[in-house]
Amino acid sequence: MAGGKADASAVSLKGSVALVTGGTRGIGRAIAGRLLGADATVIVCGRNQPEHLPESGGRHADFLACNVRNPDECAALISDIVKRHGRLDLLVNNAGGSPACDLATASPRLSQAIVELNLLGPIHLSQAAHGIMTAQESGGAIINIASVSGTRPSPGTAVYGAAKAGLINLTRSLAQEWGPAIRVNAIIAGLVETEDALATYGSREAMEAIARATPMKRMVRGADIADAVLLLASPMAGFVTGTALEVHGGGEQAHFLDLVRRHAPDDRD
Repeated sequence: MAGGKADASAVSLKGSVALVTGGTRGIGRAIAGRLLGADATVIVCGRNQPEHLPESGGRHADFLACNVRNPDECAALISDIVKRHGRLDLLVNNAGGSPACDLATASPRLSQAIVELNLLGPIHLSQAAHGIMTAQESGGAIINIASVSGTRPSPGTAVYGAAKAGLINLTRSLAQEWGPAIRVNAIIAGLVETEDALATYGSREAMEAIARATPMKRMVRGADIADAVLLLASPMAGFVTGTALEVHGGGEQAHFLDLVRRHAPDDRD
């Protein structure tokens, strides 16, 4: 139904093995839960094991520790998954983020860490997954979680925006290099409402203003990204590769419109 809620339960990934990086919280946790609901075997990774793992319908994700900034740990993670489960069908490169920082004063170490997390980590994991997926008769799929920060100016998080822009380009390049065995797609996430959103945006009022400025009149939720991942991971997207799917509720309102309204002549007199 147009404008209605999709029935995610209609999609089955039974028999598939999926890795969701950063899958213990926020968007990653929502993605892991959705994939579990589709009967996939799901592994989540992070630097520290959480108290509660993602679950759906009584099924829980497995946890393996990994610092995705470290290429050796990334290779060991993929190898461990294959030893345990015999295959890897889906890699969701979700781990990412950045503190607010003015590039003029940001340390080289901070900039390096942001690029390592948001761009080099997905590169390391994709390289490690490549050999496994290409050896499987069914191939595999890689989904990179990008951001609107990679498609428009990102003042205050310039390095993060640059890394996400690189992730979108990486997606399109690898789709051409690694097809047809591996489909590679990205999701361009809009401004997301998560457990950290209040700290990120400063106030509930700011979040409400952001929501009002989008056509859908709300911020992006983890479930929105999870549904998009499920679509791109499923056979319904079997001919979809090299795309960057925008999940942002129609996008942010152009700032110039506020300026036009603010300085428009008052014709009420």
